[in-house]
Amino acid sequence: MAPPTPTPPSDTGRRRLALVYRGPASLPGCPEAVAALLASGPWDLDVRYVGPEEDLPLSAESLSRAVLYAQPGGGTLDAAYRILRGQRRAIRDFVHGGGHYVGFCLGGYLAGATPGFGLLPGDTDQYIATPGATVHDEDSTVVRVTWRGTPRSVYFQDGPVFVLDTDSGTADTDENGDTRETGVRILARYDNGTTAALVAPCGAGRVAVTGPHPEATPDWYTDHGLTAQRTQDLACDLVDSVLRG
Repeated sequence: MAPPTPTPPSDTGRRRLALVYRGPASLPGCPEAVAALLASGPWDLDVRYVGPEEDLPLSAESLSRAVLYAQPGGGTLDAAYRILRGQRRAIRDFVHGGGHYVGFCLGGYLAGATPGFGLLPGDTDQYIATPGATVHDEDSTVVRVTWRGTPRSVYFQDGPVFVLDTDSGTADTDENGDTRETGVRILARYDNGTTAALVAPCGAGRVAVTGPHPEATPDWYTDHGLTAQRTQDLACDLVDSVLRG
């Protein structure tokens, strides 16, 4: 899937700005897949890359113009956080002030707290380390999840599980999967019942994160000898849920 063509600032009109990180805290192909998803979706977004070698830096000023910031997958958490920790406050202020954060795999890990941007009502862990996990190593594979009640198979490579503060078992949820105390909406669960994707409020903004890669294009699968899955509808659901509530 081809990456979007940046739109000159004078031509953006009233289209809302969406920023996608591209740089050393990601791997080639990951930012491009997220950007293509955002550019081709029904949200009429002006999609731009931000990063150390992009036209726009990842900064408070750039974020102040945006409605959404997307953190793609690729790389390891500790290394990525060392690169991005200088932007932690800018990202937190953006979301708390009403912005929208979408994190895919590593971007989901980075939404956590140890280490991370501290955007979730809880933290993250490796899915492969959880009891009853169906994947046991860091190799690229396909994982089964139940997304809004429907079993689906999605590209996966050492993605996170989301451990909510309410996972003590005391929280009550409604028919939509919303946790009443926090407003968290669980979109998907892994086969062992742990959380694979969610949307949560964060200050005046919202955060959407996923452990698997619903944005993955067919070549991600075939490059690793896997059968390609069509999961763009799940990726659109994730983005739609954070933008429209």
